[in-house]
Amino acid sequence: MTKILALLITFTIVSCSKAQKTKFSKEVLTENLLASDGSQVAFQDILKKHKGKTLVIELWASWCGDCVKAMPKIKELQANNPDIGYVFISMDKTVENWKTGIVKYELKGDHFMANDQMEGVFGKGIDLNWIPSYIVIDKTGKIVIYRAIETDFKKINTTLEELKK
Repeated sequence: MTKILALLITFTIVSCSKAQKTKFSKEVLTENLLASDGSQVAFQDILKKHKGKTLVIELWASWCGDCVKAMPKIKELQANNPDIGYVFISMDKTVENWKTGIVKYELKGDHFMANDQMEGVFGKGIDLNWIPSYIVIDKTGKIVIYRAIETDFKKINTTLEELKK
């Protein structure tokens, strides 16, 4: 019984340590990402471009099977929410694979690539441990969903509907 109680306490502590964040750290905001035109852009500048608009950020990679399986869901989300901004941040290892994936999967939105993949400054700064992963930001710039995965599209859809009100 004490083992079960200890396990529950540990689970609660770990769950609480990954609580919903409502803003990004300065380290994440100032981290540069590779833009599709070859320039380096600070994450805060990407967010500023979408200021005043609801934004969905998808963290993905062309090699990720779960990412590919989720593509129809993100396309459906885009079709049902055309007034929302969409930013795709790739965790690919090469620029060629990233750009090929954008074309192959017909991803519509703004495209960036983390310079050091999932284990780098950006990935660690946003607690990235799984892709695809989704972040939803409201019109005021507040993070309303921080750690959604491909099985959370119902939650994402519901949140986007609530943000329209």
